Parts: sequence; structure tokens; C-alpha cells
Amino acid sequence: LVGSEMCIRDRPEFMSVAAVGPGTEKYPMTVSVGDKVIITKYSGTNVKVDGKEYTIASVKDILAVVE
Repeated sequence: LVGSEMCIRDRPEFMSVAAVGPGTEKYPMTVSVGDKVIITKYSGTNVKVDGKEYTIASVKDILAVVE
């Protein structure tokens, strides 16, 4: 596949789920702690807790669960 340079640079991110919330009626929680997921590149908010970096993302930003 051929894509623009911007498209190639902005690849999705692979993440491991560290915690989950309850979800909502519109966006029910579809992942569990320990799942490996792919999320959109610029989704979520990056935070640092006790020296460890996390990305807080919405369930609607999850593109796939990797098995």
C-alpha cells in the first residue's frame, strides 16, 4: 500500500490495558485488564504516575484487540 508521508508517520499505537472503567450505555467496556489493544495515534491523555507513563483513552478510540 502506498500512503502519504503523514499517514505513514501517524500509525496506530499498541498498548497494554492496565485498568478499565465501567464504560457507558453508548460505549460499553469491551476490554479487560491485560488485553493488548491498538488505539488511534493521538487519542487519550498521557499521564505520569509514580514515574510510570500511562495513556488514558476512551473505549471508542480502541481500533482492535490483539490476541
